[in-house]
Amino acid sequence: MSSERSKKPHLVCIPLPAQGHINPMLKLAKLLHFRGFHITFVHTEFNYQRLLKSRGLDYCKGLDDFRLENIPDGLPPENNRGVLDLPALCASMPKNSVEPFRNLILKLNGSLEVPSVSCILSDGVMGFTLRVAEELGLPELVLFTPSACGFLGYMHYEELAERGYVPLKDESWLTDGYLDTQVDWIPAMEGIRLKDLPTFIRTTNPNDIMFNYNVVQISIAFQAKGVILNTFNDLEQEVLDAIKSKFPQLYTIGPISMLCRQLPDTEMKLFESNLWEEDMSCLEWLEKRDPQSVLYVNFGSLAIMSSSQLSEFAWGLANCKYSFLWVVRADLVSGSAEIFSEEFMEEIKGRGLLTGWCPQEEVIKHRSIGGFLTHCGWNSSLESMSEGVPMICWPFFAEQQTNCFYICNKWGTGMEINNDAKREEVEVMVKELMEGERGEDMRNKTMEFKKKAIDATNPGGSSHTNFERLIEDLLYLGVHQARA
Repeated sequence: MSSERSKKPHLVCIPLPAQGHINPMLKLAKLLHFRGFHITFVHTEFNYQRLLKSRGLDYCKGLDDFRLENIPDGLPPENNRGVLDLPALCASMPKNSVEPFRNLILKLNGSLEVPSVSCILSDGVMGFTLRVAEELGLPELVLFTPSACGFLGYMHYEELAERGYVPLKDESWLTDGYLDTQVDWIPAMEGIRLKDLPTFIRTTNPNDIMFNYNVVQISIAFQAKGVILNTFNDLEQEVLDAIKSKFPQLYTIGPISMLCRQLPDTEMKLFESNLWEEDMSCLEWLEKRDPQSVLYVNFGSLAIMSSSQLSEFAWGLANCKYSFLWVVRADLVSGSAEIFSEEFMEEIKGRGLLTGWCPQEEVIKHRSIGGFLTHCGWNSSLESMSEGVPMICWPFFAEQQTNCFYICNKWGTGMEINNDAKREEVEVMVKELMEGERGEDMRNKTMEFKKKAIDATNPGGSSHTNFERLIEDLLYLGVHQARA
């Protein structure tokens, strides 16, 4: 190994093995790589095999100074690693991935091919990595991929339990209006209800895996050297002030996707992480559409719906008569190999395009997109606001409900559709979004946030400045680690 390479600071980046967590971590890793860091990016074995299938062997080889590694997640091969298996994953990795992760760090430190590891950059909900970092005397920073408002919700899980809100006393509390209870004591969350907080509070089990997992992850994060959030100050300032009172070493560097656009057009910029093969032909289809004439529909990588819900959305989209691009994953429908009827396909012929997966960032910023029907995952929500695209919100789980609350009630950039939406409601809301007065107002507000996002990520902006501070601190930690 050359002396020049040996001097490079070496970051080991490890996201939670879900698409919505992998994407922002990879973008941050690419930004840091461009600024001179050697990167080891760690997938689970399961996802590594998916990447081999979707991206090919050459992709998984990585580059000399940006390498992919993998560790087991401890789940059996037949486990689908879908949303229903998330509790099993969260229970398994802290038990079964610690030793493989430790061995990986030791292997890297013993290699003549790469610099010694100077810092671990972990997903905020992969707290077991901090145990390894402490054992090996390495500093660790954490990237939390939710919104700041979602993160603030998780921060108050423990207090919600202490005050008796959680666990629910009975299953009936899920449907009898109890979740409409306002929580008036959380700072910077005025007007929020239990139903707007991350959904893992909706349990009657005091030992619920997901609720307790998130409580533990927040407590572990206090031990990290700093917390990174993919947001920007002008969007969530009040919430960020509340978070900083507990996590003073906070780096708001979002939208990370906009920082990434400043990277030069190199092989690394094209290095992506989708676990599904993308259908690029949809961009050609969009080119033939008028500006702001197409509704983009995507419920993300984990959401599932019933056959009846799919049918209602489908016919609502068909009846509204607008052009639409709809990402329909193979596993979107629960317990069914749902196939759209010939009648539906004939009805949408020439104006509706169905695809299994797409390059979302390219789609959202396309001039033909006029609105986004979304599950309110944070990546999707932030990308939409960063491109001036208003939203119809159908949150599914986790902090998506919190994002929806802020989008609809605080920022005015979207409107919520009922969880059991009927085709008539879908049709009415799409028409209002695309051509109504309310839709125009939301579009104007979203354009304001687009400008603020651009300002934040340009040189001198808050996110750009915070990213530079992050680099300085990572370099300092690396030097300090080298001397230890």
